[in-house]
Amino acid sequence: MEPIDIGLAVTGGMLVFVILGMRVAFAAAGAGLIGLIWIFWAKKGYAGEDFLWALTVAVKTAGQVPHSKVSSQALSLIPTFILIGYLAYYAGLTKALFEAAKRWIAWVPGGLAVSTVFATAGFAAVSGASVATAAVFARIAIPEMLKIGYDKKFAAGVVAAGGTLASLIPPSAILVIYAIIVEQDVGKLLLAGFLPGVFSAFVYGALIIGLALTIKGFGPPVGGFTWRERLVALPPALPIVLVVVTIIFFVYNPFGGDAWGTPTEGGAIGAFIVFLMAVWRGMRWAELKAALLETAKLSVMIFTIIWGVLVYVRFLGFADLPGAFADWITSLTVSPMLILVCILLAYAVLGMFMDAIGMLLLTLPVVYPAVMALNGGELVSAADSTFGMSGPMCAIWFGILVVKMAEFCLITPPIGLNCFVVAGVREDLSVQDVFKGVTPFFIADAITIALLVSFPMIVLWLPGQV
Repeated sequence: MEPIDIGLAVTGGMLVFVILGMRVAFAAAGAGLIGLIWIFWAKKGYAGEDFLWALTVAVKTAGQVPHSKVSSQALSLIPTFILIGYLAYYAGLTKALFEAAKRWIAWVPGGLAVSTVFATAGFAAVSGASVATAAVFARIAIPEMLKIGYDKKFAAGVVAAGGTLASLIPPSAILVIYAIIVEQDVGKLLLAGFLPGVFSAFVYGALIIGLALTIKGFGPPVGGFTWRERLVALPPALPIVLVVVTIIFFVYNPFGGDAWGTPTEGGAIGAFIVFLMAVWRGMRWAELKAALLETAKLSVMIFTIIWGVLVYVRFLGFADLPGAFADWITSLTVSPMLILVCILLAYAVLGMFMDAIGMLLLTLPVVYPAVMALNGGELVSAADSTFGMSGPMCAIWFGILVVKMAEFCLITPPIGLNCFVVAGVREDLSVQDVFKGVTPFFIADAITIALLVSFPMIVLWLPGQV
């Protein structure tokens, strides 16, 4: 068999195991190792005495991946961003943020649900983990919505969908992973996620207001707050703004000139600031220990997936599957925009069976080169490109699109992780209840993705300024 045929066979087998329930990290690592053995043995003509040689070379090749790839400094962003989120929770910043959003926004139709969306967006600005955001607000926001008569399924859906905003709004762990896999600038990608993330929050809010206006008793507004009560609620939530501004100033230096530091250093400083706030607000050792343990668990899970998938990626390089797929995509005679839309739809389907991080790690080594080739290559100028943007800008735009699709997959059945998290936190809710509650947000996400595809400047304006 040719290497490409081996690549297709091994990839198909891996996807079968993933769909059957095997963890992505183990399915990818196993497929990668088997594929490497197969390719090296095929080069020797499948001679029996050469199998041990192929096995030895494959193991050595796969064994070099974890350290050589994961020792990248950029990956150290992930645990710092996750730690910021958990420390913010234990510092009580999430409650303060929700209270401020409630007092300022809850007067609109469906106001408490809209407040929840914007509170999750604010918390996303200090937390890079969608799962953590959903878990935190399932404890805080759902009881408040149930008190004034919201349907429990919809209340759960609001939290699960709102939690996905952490995937786009910086700091975002999944954007960091994308940047590392495709070897693009982490800082610009994080900056590019800000406007689409805020835009997504507004679309969610508009959807909720529309439902409240058309369905009687759907979500009563919450009034009665004086201007003094609203202003008093702002200072406790300001530390989140301080952390965000500190990270942005440190990494992007809005005054011009060189950046004051790397994104990793900015994340570390942000974590230290939130730690000081948490201590000042009375955080005890037990809470700090819990924050550190939760951060370690989530970080280890992410790094394990990265290790396993990178073994598979190394195999793909030997099989030359990315190059073959890119050649096939560029040879199609249909509209490039239609091809891009089909790729995004394929992500929507694939996300029903895989978690977001694993899905991107598995597909990007093949799909990213194809999209870049479709645009004219990584070094193409905007004038000569297919989508009207330079190679680096196309990489950023496509990154935001696939991460938005990853957000979408966090709430789609049967794997939607945020829905499982919300159901796990709330004993009165089943996973089926949460999936029913998030259904309206599928429409909102579809609208958002369509607008991001149609108007790339929503994504590209901010990174274009630095």
